[in-house]
Order: sequence, then structure tokens, then C-alpha cells
Amino acid sequence: MQAASVSAEPTPVASTNTAWRRFRRHRLAMAGTATILVLALGSVFGPFLLPFDDTHIDILQRFAPPLSGVHVLGTDELGRDILARLMMGGRISLAIGFLAMAVAMAIGIAVGVVAGFYGGWLGSALMRFVDAVLCFPAIFLLLALAALTEPGIVATTLLIAATSWMNVARIVEAQIRSLRERDFAVAARSVGASNLYIMFRSLLPNAMAPIVVAATLNVAKAILLESYISFLGYGIQPPASSWGNMLNNAQIYLTSAPWLALLPGIAITLAVTSFNFIGDGLRDALDPRLDIN
Repeated sequence: MQAASVSAEPTPVASTNTAWRRFRRHRLAMAGTATILVLALGSVFGPFLLPFDDTHIDILQRFAPPLSGVHVLGTDELGRDILARLMMGGRISLAIGFLAMAVAMAIGIAVGVVAGFYGGWLGSALMRFVDAVLCFPAIFLLLALAALTEPGIVATTLLIAATSWMNVARIVEAQIRSLRERDFAVAARSVGASNLYIMFRSLLPNAMAPIVVAATLNVAKAILLESYISFLGYGIQPPASSWGNMLNNAQIYLTSAPWLALLPGIAITLAVTSFNFIGDGLRDALDPRLDIN
């Protein structure tokens, strides 16, 4: 019998239709999804609809307040359109959030699956390493690493991923450890399935519910971390805009032009809160203990 023929796998999460029905009933999650769609679509397509790009300088229009003429959200200290910069900054901030999440999830899943499946000294060594890294506050570790690299989108993404995978590894390790002795895993092992097949084709798919929730929350965390390091000058560098470096540039104008800080702050708050709501909705939708009626 071939390993691929093993089908005695559990179905610990609800069906797709049931999960979607539960998710739709979570109003905050649906509101968060709508908000993220608006932010993403605005960031991708919005700049093409504006008469100004994010680097266009108009000295005569410096510090124009919101709703002043053609500048819907006003201008900054160089006369650049704030709405254009918010949209272009959204491209970078959201892209970093999703890419950093993908890299962090890949590392965390790989470490967690190996540690949970093999256990013993290997699993203990990997998880003690995870615990050791978690002992360092994420922001200080991030800034220490950022000081050693050249600022940029790729470097920022990899730095955030390097400080975000540990919790994922702990979640995956706990899930895999609880599943590895289940009947379907024992059956796969008894018919000669390889360890890789059992880990990534049998165990991992049955641990996806908490992983999906963790991925959603990691996007929110990555956006916040990008904002932190860009605000402190180690992240995205001008003339490129991100929500974080817009806050950094606005800090000396808080009293004279508060909208320069308020608008990117609102964008960050909306994005992070929305992803957290989506994570809550996914957790409730994928929880098999909930009533499915």
C-alpha cells in the first residue's frame, strides 16, 4: 500500500461552508475585512486616480490643511499631497506586513513541525532556542538588528520576520505534538510513509486552524513593527513613503500641522485593528468546539 493512500485523517475543523457562515456572523471580523479591502484597493489603484504623485513637490502649497482645494487630505512640509503619500505608503506598509508574515510563518512552521514531530533532545533544543529568543523584547531585538543592516524594504521585511516567527513555532509544536500519536499518524507510519509525508501531508493540514489565526495576527504585528522602526529612522527611507516614516517626518509639526501625524496614525490603527478583528473571527469560525447549527 502506498503512503498516499492513507486517508484515515481527522477533520478537526469545520467544513468550509460552516466556517464561512460562522465568520460572516462575526460583525467585527466582517468590518475588518471590508476595511482591509478598502485600504488594499486604495493603496494599489488609488495613486492612478490622483492628479499628483507622492513625490510631487509644490512649495506654494506647503502645509495646506485637509479639504483645501485639490489636496483632499492636505499637504506636508514640502507641499506633497498627503493622500498620495498615504496610498503609496500603504503599498509598502501592507506589502511588508504580508511578506514578513509569510517568511515568519515559513520559519515558525518548519521549526515547530520538526520539534513537535521528533521531540526528544532535538525538539527540546529547538524549543529552548525559541524560548531564548523570546526572552529579548521584540522591539529592542529588532532595533539591534536594524542597526547592523542597510535600511530598505527587503531588509525591513526580513528583520521583522526574524523577530516574529517564535510564537508561530510554539503554536505549531504544540499542535504537532498533540497529533503525532493519533490513529491517522500511526496508520501512515505503519504503511511506510516517510517522516516528511507524515509531517507535512498528514499532521500539518490538521493543525492549520490556529496557524491561520496566527498568520492573520502576524500581519498586524508586522505593520506595527514596520511603523516602529521607520518612526525611529531605521526602516523605510525617504523619498519612499510608509506609514511609519510619515509619522517620523511629522513629529516636529505636531502643534503646527497635526494632520501630518494624525492621518498615517489613523491608517495604522485601522489596519492593525482590522487584522486583529479578522483573527478573532477566524478563531471563532475554525473552532470545532463551537455549535455548528
